[in-house]
Amino acid sequence: MAMMMSVRRGTTELVAPARATPYEFKPLSDIDDQEGLRFYRSGLYLYRRCAAMDRVDPAAVLRAALAEALVHYYPLAGRIVEASPGRKLLVECTGEGAVFVEAEMEVALEELGVVTGPPVPRHEEFLCAADGAYADGGVVGRPLLYFQVTRMRCGGFVWGFQICHCLADAAGVVLFLTAVSEFARGVPGAPTVRPVWARELLSARRPPRDVVTRHHPEYEPVPDAGRDKVSPADALVHRSFFFGRREIAALRAIAPPALGSRSSRFDLIAAFMWRYRANALQYDAADVVRVQFVVNARGRGRRNNAPPLPDGYYGNAFAFAVAESTAGELRRRPFAHALRLVVAAKARAMEEGHLQSVADLMAARGRPRFAMARTYVVSDITRSGLADMDVGWGRAVYGGPATATLATFHVAGRNGDGEEGVEVPMRLPAPAMERLVVEVARGLGGVDGTVNTEACFAARL
Repeated sequence: MAMMMSVRRGTTELVAPARATPYEFKPLSDIDDQEGLRFYRSGLYLYRRCAAMDRVDPAAVLRAALAEALVHYYPLAGRIVEASPGRKLLVECTGEGAVFVEAEMEVALEELGVVTGPPVPRHEEFLCAADGAYADGGVVGRPLLYFQVTRMRCGGFVWGFQICHCLADAAGVVLFLTAVSEFARGVPGAPTVRPVWARELLSARRPPRDVVTRHHPEYEPVPDAGRDKVSPADALVHRSFFFGRREIAALRAIAPPALGSRSSRFDLIAAFMWRYRANALQYDAADVVRVQFVVNARGRGRRNNAPPLPDGYYGNAFAFAVAESTAGELRRRPFAHALRLVVAAKARAMEEGHLQSVADLMAARGRPRFAMARTYVVSDITRSGLADMDVGWGRAVYGGPATATLATFHVAGRNGDGEEGVEVPMRLPAPAMERLVVEVARGLGGVDGTVNTEACFAARL
């Protein structure tokens, strides 16, 4: 059967910037080079056949566009080095280039099914470096960017990328990929939004040790971390949960009016899924469980009335907000308890000086890794622009993360009726996932539970 055929990859090549770029060393910020970001994040774009482009090779277009984009984003063509003492990361701007692979697959996009969120079926075959291969923190001396363009039997293609998280967060990745897409469409000159390095804006003060001004539980270990109920090594299943107008209305209805009205859609869903995920994993009543999520610092003043980060800043510019509760309290008390904790955690992470305090902590305490035990890690990318890349073949059928992990995303999605909403991919052991499906349907009360069970993807290993 066609779906059993594997991808055929061509020769791996390095694509250098299209023109000469400066040779220099660029220090990363103390937000960029924390231990927990020393890995590669991946994404996929699925494009249908476009009759007007039948004589155009998408691999050639994206190779040329990448070379042009790297002229402006030339640090991405370099390699990371680690300085001593303090394990400070710098980019050596060597101009060596990004990895690029052409591939073929005798499969039609339609055979992958309807893809609205991660994990994308057969995603490993659309990525030229094994996804997660560098999750051990191995980013030093390696290429910072990988592209694979896979031509499909139907005339469509898949564009896969992997990028070192130390160089860019989700907003930064969007800036870079937008530049690639503009060059692919033949937009002349420089990218519409010019890239800005300026990593010194989010670097630690000197000396940093005495200026850590905020409490950062995300970098403190969870007690008895070994007693967690789930790990990436477990046999896990995937499932996505959809939240449309009815589901969001139901969540606001079960929250106190004042709290529900000032809570964002993300707050509501994150608090709800945190509560029922903890229930499904059957933590002991005394176990402390957390939800940890990203708060973007772009568009806000940083500290001491400093101006916001400049447009085009593509480095990591976020802090983690953390809410915690005992599993017993989370289970026993109403939804409002979880929601208040999430809203309060977000407010703390948005306070003036919070992100600078994170940078100071990194330098003062040896760049600790953020805690993961008994923690639900989630990020909202519904408005990131990640799905909007047009490289000349129109809007992608799907654009977003390639796979799901124990950490998850809120992604823009549609239910079986075509309604737009938020999709929340989850990855849990099968018994816990079965309990979560029941808990979610029950927790939404007045909403027909089939909206969140039958309309979701079927669980799969």
